[in-house]
Amino acid sequence: MEQTHFDLVVIGGGPGGYGAALYAASAGLSVAVVERDKVGGTCLHRGCIPAKEFLETAAVVRAVKSAGEFGVVVEPKALDWNVVLQRKQQVIDRLFGGVSQLLKGRKVHVFAGTGTLGANRNVTVVGADGDRATITGDAVILASGSVPRVIPGFEPGGPVVTSDEFFDITQVPYRSVVIGGGAIGCEFASTLADLGSQVTMLEALPKILPGCDEDVTRVVGQSFKKKGIEVRTGVSVEGHTPNASGGTTVRLAGGDAVDCELVVVSVGRRPLTDGLLEPGTGVQLTDRGHVDVDDRYRTHAEGVYAIGDVIDSPQLAHVAFAEAISVVRSVLGEDGAPVANDFVPWAIYCNPEVAFAGYSESVARERGFEVVTSKHRFAANSRAMIIGETEGLVKVIAERNADGTAGRILGVHMVGPWVTEQLSGGYLAVNWEATVDEVAAFLQPHPSLSELFGETVLSLTGRSLHG
Repeated sequence: MEQTHFDLVVIGGGPGGYGAALYAASAGLSVAVVERDKVGGTCLHRGCIPAKEFLETAAVVRAVKSAGEFGVVVEPKALDWNVVLQRKQQVIDRLFGGVSQLLKGRKVHVFAGTGTLGANRNVTVVGADGDRATITGDAVILASGSVPRVIPGFEPGGPVVTSDEFFDITQVPYRSVVIGGGAIGCEFASTLADLGSQVTMLEALPKILPGCDEDVTRVVGQSFKKKGIEVRTGVSVEGHTPNASGGTTVRLAGGDAVDCELVVVSVGRRPLTDGLLEPGTGVQLTDRGHVDVDDRYRTHAEGVYAIGDVIDSPQLAHVAFAEAISVVRSVLGEDGAPVANDFVPWAIYCNPEVAFAGYSESVARERGFEVVTSKHRFAANSRAMIIGETEGLVKVIAERNADGTAGRILGVHMVGPWVTEQLSGGYLAVNWEATVDEVAAFLQPHPSLSELFGETVLSLTGRSLHG
């Protein structure tokens, strides 16, 4: 007879869910995961992984176009989109197989179906064929994730896609519209432009990448303009009118319009709580639809926690992993320190890449800090010159000491080549509340892209080399 009671039951098999399961199983707990689709969740199957796969194809296209600058003569070739889609799926399938094997190897019971929490930590699982089962746990974690938000009048279908459908488009459109200028929208716009599409980005707010430092946003905007991406901010859409050729015309407030073959709606994601809770569980939702939790991810129901996109925290896979570990440690009776949301690492993989941790200059000032800042550009970095990517900068925000010198590092913001792989030093500095003098003492390899971070911090000590 299949086991029905576990130390821990997790509803949702995305990064937060399977992360919690693997971590708990490694600590010796009996664990069940309920997943209605495939373990790996949105991140693996319809989000982070396929998005970066497409972006890597775009990077190869850029490399081929610039090969002549390095003395490499390459014949112009077409883009074989079928191969792009096949490679994307191969990467997803390989990672999916790896996660599945890890769960199996640690004896995690995976129940295929939709999980609904009832009273007393009873979880009903309804399979695709309608079969039902009930399992219970000493603790339950809600990790049901999120789904794309949809704009009225722009429901998915025909030329309109969200991130759920984007990764299955059959060809690169000649003209495309991206609605939304946040992190995901910028990744989509960058990908499409590098692959040859004429892109118009529409953002209702006054600027794209609203959470980023102004200096970083300015670099991205300038780069997008060079790519031919038309960025329109402060605009709203009113609907679209499909045409006979399969494309559509997007109508803007004020009477303007944009013709295109593809509309990508990228206006954020909403927590997925549909069918998650039966009446009487004690779990409460916020006004915005998130599961309400305290600072230790505990819901209002005894022994029930929630993590990941279903709660109001940064919608990042690595944040969900960290929240999962925190909850499992709490279940084990250990100190499950929560994630400091203001200081998590952010990585945006458009070209140029963006990465940051901690406060931007404007937010630091809003929080009451007097600050000292320094920024250095990749244009003078030797490794950036070698690889032929000199666009971008590193900016460090530090607290101003009483004597006017720079003290604790409050934020590190990067835009440029491979900055998503360079942020770890800045992230550690911010989260360890390190001072510029402490970080400046650490060596950076030469020649490297990462030494620009070291140079920027060093200049805040009042002395510098190249700056």
